[in-house]
Parts: sequence; structure tokens; C-alpha cells
Amino acid sequence: MTSSTETGGVTGTRDKNYDLIWYVESCLENALRLETYIQDAERDNDSQLAELFRKAQADSRKGAELGKELLRTRLNGG
Repeated sequence: MTSSTETGGVTGTRDKNYDLIWYVESCLENALRLETYIQDAERDNDSQLAELFRKAQADSRKGAELGKELLRTRLNGG
């Protein structure tokens, strides 16, 4: 977050946990968006661009999985 004073008083969630939740959601949203981009590239027979988007999508999925695991650990008190 950009504010140096917000620590959960407004949201009810500490900044670092809010940031982690945001990160996971952003990765998942990006993976969905990239699916459209992959289809667009394939429709135009641009395999090079489609491959770039597939790699980016895989990275987004990996980021989401790593974030979900960390979130799971923290929610379980570990």
C-alpha cells in the first residue's frame, strides 16, 4: 500500500496480509486475461506471440500457487 500509516485499522486486515491477498488475486486475474491474448495470437497464426503469452500465463499461475500456499500457511497459524 502507498500509505505508511495504514496497518489494518481501515480494512481490518494488516497491510502485509492484504498485499498477499491482492498479489494472489492479481496473478489469477492475469492468468485469465492472458488466455484471451493467447487465443487472439492463435487466431492470427502468431505462434511466437502465443508462446510468449503461454510462458507469462505459466508464471502467473506459479505466482498464484506460491501466494496461495503462503496464505494457507498464515491462515492456519504457521
